[in-house]
Amino acid sequence: MLPFRVSLSTGDSPFRQIVYAATRAVVSGEMRAGLPFPSVRELSQELKINPNTAHKVVAELVRIGLIEVMPGVGTVVSADWRASAEERERLLADEIERLLVDARRLGLSLHDVTDAVHAHWLALTPPPADMAASHRPPEHV
Repeated sequence: MLPFRVSLSTGDSPFRQIVYAATRAVVSGEMRAGLPFPSVRELSQELKINPNTAHKVVAELVRIGLIEVMPGVGTVVSADWRASAEERERLLADEIERLLVDARRLGLSLHDVTDAVHAHWLALTPPPADMAASHRPPEHV
């Protein structure tokens, strides 16, 4: 089982989609430093892609420093990799474009989209520790 989610779709090369998915997983914290990364063979079998494509994916992720090959251990997520502002912006731009295309297709307005983004942002943002304690339900004795 892969440590990141990717559903290959038409319109973009499998190579780009997999590199994007792996990068997004590291940036989001879904894949943490030091965790094993699938081998070329595992990628090829799990995603049903050509082994040459899987090799190119691994080589690209090593090239950008996202993963590293550790002798005797295998390929792992790099502890030294940090997404640059450019990389974070590029990842976000891809997601925003997908969101806006879907919103337009569904007939949503910009206001609808910004309201939905705001609501999800708040839902994903944990309350400060002092507020979380004050909003706990009373304990039953």
